[in-house]
Amino acid sequence: METNVETQMRLEKAMKYIYIILLALLVASCSSSRRAVKAPMIGGLTGEAYVEKVIEQTPAWQSLSGKVALDLSLGDGKHAGVNATLRLKRGESIQLSVAPFLGIEVARLEISPDGLLALDRLNKRYVQVSFEEINRWARTDLSFAVLQSLFFNELFVPGKPQVDLSDANRFHLSLDEGRAMLEAKGGHQLTYRFFTSTGEGWLQESRIGVSGTPYALQWKYDAFRKIEQRFFPEKMRLSIEGASKPLTLAMDFSRLNVGGDWKARTEIPAKYTRVSIEELVKMLQNE
Repeated sequence: METNVETQMRLEKAMKYIYIILLALLVASCSSSRRAVKAPMIGGLTGEAYVEKVIEQTPAWQSLSGKVALDLSLGDGKHAGVNATLRLKRGESIQLSVAPFLGIEVARLEISPDGLLALDRLNKRYVQVSFEEINRWARTDLSFAVLQSLFFNELFVPGKPQVDLSDANRFHLSLDEGRAMLEAKGGHQLTYRFFTSTGEGWLQESRIGVSGTPYALQWKYDAFRKIEQRFFPEKMRLSIEGASKPLTLAMDFSRLNVGGDWKARTEIPAKYTRVSIEELVKMLQNE
């Protein structure tokens, strides 16, 4: 039987894991040097017609929930894993809740239009940072809409919460190693590139880039299955490049359900202590 000390150690590892995921989201960015060319014929469609096909197939769900197995690789042979519950409510929040024992939550990561919040219920502390602070700290232009689209397996364009058919002309289309590459127009600091299967038009990979930096975010999708008349990936893989150590987060989903209702925003208990991003980085470096 597991001792109290062993249980505490497992929970502390789970909290460190949640914090590293938070930092991974903060530094999400990428670059690429390819140039789009004249739109080719793809799947019998050309230009905007193909882009419209991709947009029409993406889910327009208002909420999604399910279980997710998270596996983090730090690039030095070390792995950390934890099981969590994922809840997405369009326009409101993305929540990852870790409750390993008897359904008692020990940690929560919440992304909302206001920013990011990580709760450490074991140590009664939290990290809360606005997107304005994130973008100043990471020198990027991240938003809730972008992260929401990444989790929902959707295309996105700068400054818009959700893509629709009227946005088809906002993408350059080209072929890239057997896949169709869609590049969003109108980005400033960031570039947005999407890679889709030429046959089905499924979004298989999203890349976000900041020109002139070594940082890269690669968000891959796999294991598509039909849910509520739409094909959705049960596997996602997030890779951060450009840091001193490569970081990869694998997400394997199960028991996915469309719809449902839950409290979208988390209240911070009065007795919790706030920790800054800088303090968080120092804590992780010392562990």
